[in-house]
Amino acid sequence: MTRILFVDDEPNIREGMRRMLRSMRNEWEMEFAESGETALATIEQWRALEKPFDVVVSDMRMPGMDGADLLARVKDMSPDSVRLILSGHSDTASIMKTVGNTHQYLNKPCDPDLLKRTIKRAFALRLLLRDEHLQKVVGQIGSLPSLPVVYQEVMTCLQNPNASLSDVGKVIAKDVGMTATLLKLVSSAFFGLSKPVSTVERAVSFIGLDTLVALVLGQGIFKEAPPISVPGFSLEKLWHHSLETAAAARLIAGEQGLDKVALDDAFLAGMLHDIGKLVLAQSMPDVYGVVLRDAGVGFTAATEYQRLQTTHADVGAYLLGLWGLTDAVVEAVAFHENPGDAPTQVLGLPVIIHCADRLARFPDQTNPAHEQLSLDKRCLDGFGVREHWPAWQAAWLAHLAGADK
Repeated sequence: MTRILFVDDEPNIREGMRRMLRSMRNEWEMEFAESGETALATIEQWRALEKPFDVVVSDMRMPGMDGADLLARVKDMSPDSVRLILSGHSDTASIMKTVGNTHQYLNKPCDPDLLKRTIKRAFALRLLLRDEHLQKVVGQIGSLPSLPVVYQEVMTCLQNPNASLSDVGKVIAKDVGMTATLLKLVSSAFFGLSKPVSTVERAVSFIGLDTLVALVLGQGIFKEAPPISVPGFSLEKLWHHSLETAAAARLIAGEQGLDKVALDDAFLAGMLHDIGKLVLAQSMPDVYGVVLRDAGVGFTAATEYQRLQTTHADVGAYLLGLWGLTDAVVEAVAFHENPGDAPTQVLGLPVIIHCADRLARFPDQTNPAHEQLSLDKRCLDGFGVREHWPAWQAAWLAHLAGADK
């Protein structure tokens, strides 16, 4: 049985949670705490009984120790616990404060089915990232990439409640090359802008802070990568494909009427979906050169698995998990080649990134069942991709036409 600790300082909220989740009593063993301090004491008591909590769900804003600080402590005390924020406040400053210590940030009121899916996904990802074949490949890698320095500095800046867009701009501006590249990219027709953007603040006003931060992360990863000499591998082409997949993913999410958080996650996951290829090409160039040769013009995942018993999707998800990105993004990267295996069986991010990757590669392919696309057959009908594909493709072609003007 899954043991879950809920933490909220409002008695009415705690009682509401008890009633809402009563149907889960046969699957979840639930405890409720009224403060961060009480929660830590409860965790210690259960640990003494060798019954650690599998999941800790905390409100964000509480007197004394807030949710972000509590989950930072929980991460040290019980690193295997899934850590969730459940809050009525979804402002950027609150969310950024939880980065690295929280696996998922959910808004109140939260549907019980969404909470159940989130917890199920978190456990499935932890099992995936502990796979022995993946661990073996990771063990052969001398050192995994670190988070780009500029990205870390931006995230640190955003965790300051008094930070402004000007402060973010100053952090990015310290890297002159990145600033120039970002502004050139944002000013391009790729984002549908007709006039050049000259400052980070104006860039944010056009594309949003989360998208800009995603670009800082992506640009930092590809910029800081050392030269890679692998036949058939191009860092420039991979970066371009990652950008196109990110844009296509956000477009699909928008076509499906998803909220802003989902759109931002789709963009970030699309940008990072193939980061595992970069890691493999960089760390084991000889083996990965053979993989690319054997795969030819097709997709590489099947060939990767034959050679390594793991794939670039698994390696990428492992890295993003180490970096502390949200479970939603990690899941999307982990299952972007086989969304039918994802723990959340809905038309969610894994399906969106899977289809965005194919749209970016083959924008003119009108038949979603065509073997060229190699779409997961389970998502063609099970998730309604077959019926949605014409609208997605038309919107993507319109986007490309606008970008070419």
